[in-house]
Amino acid sequence: MTDFADIWSYLSRGPLLWLTATLAAYAAGDLLFRASGRNPMVNPVLIAVCILAVVLKLTGTSYATYFEGAQFVHFLLGPATVALALPLFDNLHHLKRTVLPVFAALVVGSVVATGSALLIASWMGVDQMLLASLAPKSATAPVAIGISQELGGSPTLTAVLVILTGITGAVVATPLLNLLRVKDWRARGFAVGVVSHGIGTARALQVHPTAGAFAGLGMAINAVATAILAPLLLGLFLS
Repeated sequence: MTDFADIWSYLSRGPLLWLTATLAAYAAGDLLFRASGRNPMVNPVLIAVCILAVVLKLTGTSYATYFEGAQFVHFLLGPATVALALPLFDNLHHLKRTVLPVFAALVVGSVVATGSALLIASWMGVDQMLLASLAPKSATAPVAIGISQELGGSPTLTAVLVILTGITGAVVATPLLNLLRVKDWRARGFAVGVVSHGIGTARALQVHPTAGAFAGLGMAINAVATAILAPLLLGLFLS
């Protein structure tokens, strides 16, 4: 056991271990996702997060140590987000015919996503810092963290809320939209992109290319809308 502890102590300090663990956890989640017939309830991101959380807890590894290895995956989030422009470009002919509906849906979706969270949190009596951290939770992570800092929130808490929002949207969106009998892939994708950013967009791409394109559009322009609306709505609730 002493030898094992020494080996683990040596390996845990190397960044390659945690990069490998991150990729292995996601591979396990994706394997279960495929085995379930791509059931949205078996979300690979959620499974990977749970696996890594258990591993870090059992090994007593701090998040800072883990992130030293996983930061390469974090770096790839930027190129991955930019790559969403490709399906958007392929569906440009759809976008040109839906400018007005898209704008109307964006305003309503962004206001409801931010306003409903603030309303529920205010009703439950949370303080100003938590409200500021919660307000941008439907925007993509880099934008949400920046907004949170400007509003006086906790960037770390906002990052957690953003991830939880994305996972929840990816899990709930397909069965909910099926229940509501929304069949237009443009509407389905845009709704998911507005409320659950990159994780929801990844799920939309798995379902249908047009849904993925509109989800990417929703994610991108909702980031801008949230940067404008979140401070206004937070000010309204605080007043």
